[in-house]
Amino acid sequence: MDDTGTPAVKSVETTLRIVEALHDSGGAGVTELADELAFPKSTVHNHLQTLERNEYVVNEDGTYRVGTRFLELGAHARDRRAVYEVARPEVDRIAEETGELSGVVVEEHGRGVFLHRAKGDRAVHVDTYAGKRIYLHGAALGKAVLANLPAERVDEIVDRHGLPALTENTITDREELADELAEIREAGIAFDDEERLEGLRSVGAAVTDPDGDVLGAVSVAGPTTRLQDERFREEIPEVVRSAVNVIDLNVTYS
Repeated sequence: MDDTGTPAVKSVETTLRIVEALHDSGGAGVTELADELAFPKSTVHNHLQTLERNEYVVNEDGTYRVGTRFLELGAHARDRRAVYEVARPEVDRIAEETGELSGVVVEEHGRGVFLHRAKGDRAVHVDTYAGKRIYLHGAALGKAVLANLPAERVDEIVDRHGLPALTENTITDREELADELAEIREAGIAFDDEERLEGLRSVGAAVTDPDGDVLGAVSVAGPTTRLQDERFREEIPEVVRSAVNVIDLNVTYS
């Protein structure tokens, strides 16, 4: 049974693990997948054949890859998020204004999911892309989301996903996290000082609806060599606050 108490459907779980393994590897053959997942080759082969027949994977000379059918589903899921359309222009704008990397994230199943990201002309290349899932406690926009969730929901997320150390600066203590979330609620801004990726800092703020419910969060991220001192603590936060203010207004009156 899963953590909701509902009996798991083993064949579905097997299919999902195969798809996730294909995603992580960038492509693999039957034997490689069977060895990695400790599944019989016949099981892997049958699931891959079913996925290929339904156009969810492609077979390139024995190497299976995730198909673009998932892109259709992912784009549909993204477009149904109210924050996406209103946040995207502001995310693009602040990326251009700062020259850095900007993005918008929503919370789903206790993880942060990037809906959109934009790169300024000096932006660093990091592991963020539309659909990328991250731990909320390790990034500025993730902490901004957590700070605006009910305390019981934060507890549920921590219970489910824990507080793993992503770098030596990641918050891994519940009380320390609670204290920082209180500070974020008070200031309306969150900071990530090399807490998700070494050498990267970010500044984030939550997007909320008229009832105060959090819809997501926006951030600007850049290397520690450029995001420091006044730029990190004052200039970038002002840019992020301005963008979120526009997004909040557009959410309210759109």
